[in-house]
This record gives sequence, structure tokens and C-alpha cells, in this order.
Amino acid sequence: MWLFIAFIAIPLIEIGLFLQLGALIGLWPTLLTVILTAILGTMLVRTQGLTAISNLQSSFSRLENPSKHLADGALILISGALLLTPGFLTDTIGFAFLIPAVRLAVYHHLRHKISTFKFHMGSAPHQSHHTQKSNPSETDKDKDKDIVTIEYKDVTPENSGNKSSGWTKH
Repeated sequence: MWLFIAFIAIPLIEIGLFLQLGALIGLWPTLLTVILTAILGTMLVRTQGLTAISNLQSSFSRLENPSKHLADGALILISGALLLTPGFLTDTIGFAFLIPAVRLAVYHHLRHKISTFKFHMGSAPHQSHHTQKSNPSETDKDKDKDIVTIEYKDVTPENSGNKSSGWTKH
């Protein structure tokens, strides 16, 4: 229901703002303002987006929780979409999302509404073979997992005609 209201209310607000600003400064300055905010917003989104990607990659390499950097990237992406949408309300919200303090406040607000049950990076932790287990049957099961049984048959013909140089004989 809220999404439906937003799809109706935002265009109506944008039309009202266009009419008000157009009456105040004129048609061409209003259109020029919309184009300039889209260009400026695109440049800012690009630079901040690259920074967010770099921060995300460094958090992955340090095996840290990347949720803040993912949220930054998502808010910058939303900001880009809002800045490319013609309108003054969407531009205001889009430019607000480009301010790091605003993104941090949104992150903290959303962090309390969304819970993460488990976060794990890297390969699964391995148990050492030297650890003592309370149940002896578990120890036997773990040993069986490491044993590989192989059957093979030598298929080299006895009269192959290839003479060995002797270097490989032991």
C-alpha cells in the first residue's frame, strides 16, 4: 500500500515543484537546473561508487563484515537512480544519500530493523586431527574420511619395445 501511495504522491509533488519553480525562475532555467543536477549527480555517484567498491573489496580481503560497505553501495546506487530521475524532490533525496553522515544514519536505522543470523567469510573452519573427541566412534568416523582405497592394474605391455634409459629405475 505504501509503495502505491509513493508512486502516486511523488510524481504529483514533482509536478507541483516544477510548476512553482517554473513560475518563479522560468521554463528554461528550470529545465537547465534539472539537467545540471543529473550531470553533477552522475559524477558524484561515480566517484563515491568507486570508493564504496574499493572499501567493500578491502573489507573482503580483511575478512571483515561488509554490511556497512554493502549498505553504502546500495544507497549510492539508489542515489544515482533518484538523481537521474527528473525532479526536485528526487534530486534532494538523491543528493542527501551522497552525504556519508546521512548514509551512516540510514545504515544505523536499518541495522536495528534487519537482523543477521549468521555471517561467515572464507573457507569453513577445519578441525585439527589432534583434537581430542569425547566420543571414540566420532574419532573412527573422522579417520575413515581421510582413507582412500585405490585398486589399480598395470597395463604396460611387457614387450613394448621402449627401452628405459635406466634413469627412472630405483
